[in-house]
Amino acid sequence: MEKIIAHCGITCSDCPTFKATKMNDDAERKRVAELWTKEYGHPFKPEDINCDGCVTRGTRVFNYTKICEIRKCGQGRNVKNCAYCDDYKCEKISKLHEQAPKAKETLNETRRSLGKDTKH
Repeated sequence: MEKIIAHCGITCSDCPTFKATKMNDDAERKRVAELWTKEYGHPFKPEDINCDGCVTRGTRVFNYTKICEIRKCGQGRNVKNCAYCDDYKCEKISKLHEQAPKAKETLNETRRSLGKDTKH
């Protein structure tokens, strides 16, 4: 499977919701819904576990993705992900990366591969 990186740096293609969707696996959707209900204290149903990845322009995305400010910004700026943005390390992405260091490193690696500074 091709590696898909969300605007924020989270690897969509590693996400269990994305995987269940791509495999069209209802048993996996049920498993993920139960796991996330316990983990996040929010009731998820198997039908909630459908997502084609944050970078899709389609409508089949996970609930939070629909309101994610980072995703909206990236789509509005028409960038592949935040690593491609001239304003990289804006307040929105910096705040998220405090809680998601792996996503930060993913975007920093992408910026380095593009020959861009990661020290903003």
